[in-house]
Amino acid sequence: MRPRIYIDGHVGTTGLRIRDWLAPRRDLDVVSLPEEERKLPDARRKSLLEADVAVLCLPDAAAREAAAWAEEGRTRVIDASTAHRVAEGWTFGLPELEPTQRDEIRRAKRVANPGCYASAFLLLVRPLIDAGIVARDAPLTVHALSGYSGGGREMIAKWENTDGGLVGLPFEAPYALELVHKHVPEMTRHADLRAEPQFEPAVGPFRCGMRVQVPLHVSLLGSGGSGRRIWNELSRRYQREPFVRVAPLVESALGEHDLDPRRCNDTNRIDLHVCPHPSGHVLLIAVLDNLGKGAAGVAIQNLNLMLGLPEETGLQA
Repeated sequence: MRPRIYIDGHVGTTGLRIRDWLAPRRDLDVVSLPEEERKLPDARRKSLLEADVAVLCLPDAAAREAAAWAEEGRTRVIDASTAHRVAEGWTFGLPELEPTQRDEIRRAKRVANPGCYASAFLLLVRPLIDAGIVARDAPLTVHALSGYSGGGREMIAKWENTDGGLVGLPFEAPYALELVHKHVPEMTRHADLRAEPQFEPAVGPFRCGMRVQVPLHVSLLGSGGSGRRIWNELSRRYQREPFVRVAPLVESALGEHDLDPRRCNDTNRIDLHVCPHPSGHVLLIAVLDNLGKGAAGVAIQNLNLMLGLPEETGLQA
């Protein structure tokens, strides 16, 4: 019998992408409720408890409610919301985070999908923390540019409204600078940092795509912490990863299109770049699809692992 997968919240941006990417597969039965039932608690609870795995694409409060229903039965859960990313009893669903992470995901009953910004930051920084190249108490800064689909349907409507003055905007717009962003706790916890990074998100006039930049001042790098050593560490860490590509060390001027935030769109791939500076500073850059490796793609990666299937099944690298 094929595993039964229930998507709770299948009309949101992440839920739609998961449903679309699972649609061609014949090894799973994917269930979502019809329009007239998708918000009814009794119908949602019944579908969740009948599933082998439930994927929650919901606001945080609704995700907590649905996760509580799962405690009544055998259903395993992947939560794409922010609700459980640093919660006790939940496994963080970033398979490439550290060598034991895949096995933890395979065994887990509760998996919290990582955030898009956080995935990029963690894959850039965590290997350097583990190797002692960057100290755990280093004051790190993150500048991130995302397509407007990262803000969900409300932000999509705002940026695609022809009367709003944002269609074709010729620059990025700072986003939520006055808030403690929901990705910061998972960045701090799962990078094994002692201090929160300074996070500066921005939105660009394109639907999907993301570029995350972490500048490392020379004073933050330990002895021998050169661009070449950082590149070697990332290359070693991810050499067998199907969805993480470490680009060649940047040793000459980049072209205007080389770091296009849309470069990985419609894939589950993330590209990592190391850009040394003659002064000794190093700029780390990640490019990914905020709805691919940043959301739906990694959810499907986790689903495959939890079901004992080949991890790449149904995903484009």
